Amino acid sequence: MTRVFLRPGDLHALVVEQFGGDRRVAVLERVTGGSKKGVYRLGLDDRSTVMLYVWAAGENYWPPSPAVPDDPFTDASGADLFAAGHAALTAAGVRVPHLMMLDRDGRYLDADLALVEDAGALRLEALLHRDPAAAAGPLSALGDALRRMHTTFGPDYGKLAAIARGEASQTRPPQDVIVDRALGHLDAAAARDARLADAHHRIAAHVRRLRGAVTARKEYGLVHGELGPDHVLVTPTGEPVMIDFEGLTYFDVEWDHAWLQMRFGDSYPALRPVDLDPHRLELYRYAQTLSLIEGPLRIADTDFPDREWMLDLAEHHITKALAAT
Repeated sequence: MTRVFLRPGDLHALVVEQFGGDRRVAVLERVTGGSKKGVYRLGLDDRSTVMLYVWAAGENYWPPSPAVPDDPFTDASGADLFAAGHAALTAAGVRVPHLMMLDRDGRYLDADLALVEDAGALRLEALLHRDPAAAAGPLSALGDALRRMHTTFGPDYGKLAAIARGEASQTRPPQDVIVDRALGHLDAAAARDARLADAHHRIAAHVRRLRGAVTARKEYGLVHGELGPDHVLVTPTGEPVMIDFEGLTYFDVEWDHAWLQMRFGDSYPALRPVDLDPHRLELYRYAQTLSLIEGPLRIADTDFPDREWMLDLAEHHITKALAAT
């Protein structure tokens, strides 16, 4: 598809209504890295800046794929999910960008919009690479925030909005959902890579062995879904700000920690995690490995601008998946 991104003139009505008739967009920057929504930094002519999130078909690079019906991490994008996640994290005492305006009625564009505080361009990922000592304070504060999230419990697992509507009553353990999700990702990835096709039986058997070690438990905390240091901004005062939380759900907290261990690496212990079930953690870690093969291979078939990065990511996780069997 031909993608047409926002231009300053498209935002005239929004800027006038939100900031006054004497304000204009001086600079409009589409921030790179997003694949499901558009993220824009608006520089106004008074030198202030704000961020605009845009949920529209032309901003979403992900093609559809088969999904497990009760997988709470499916379709984790949209203004409604953003609003629910923002409210829940704020209530849990987790720092997120201040919400200035949410438009789900198409008042300004043929898209859902959120106007939020510009918490800065420095990501914790970059700070950890550039100055680990300076990252110690934000890491510690992020660990505090994660413990507040992971000890905020819900009655069942599922998307927040579905639980609020009474639509998330689950009939099977969450680890069984993850097994089906992982095997679906394996099937899709094996259709694209001969090595995975050859190892399909071994990988599926490994997933089922990991599932067999997981015992029953019903305790569901708030989880981000795919939290890495690239999803945390650091303000000039060193405050960590969590972003990209549309996938927020009640689920086993081990799901978050599998991502955290992978993405934070040697810095992970500084987060001082809550107690975890090692067997559940191992299953979820391997399921995420398969997800990080299937997803990148699928988006690499589209016009996503950083296709080689996605292919490299898939290759890294193919190596991990095969090594485990």
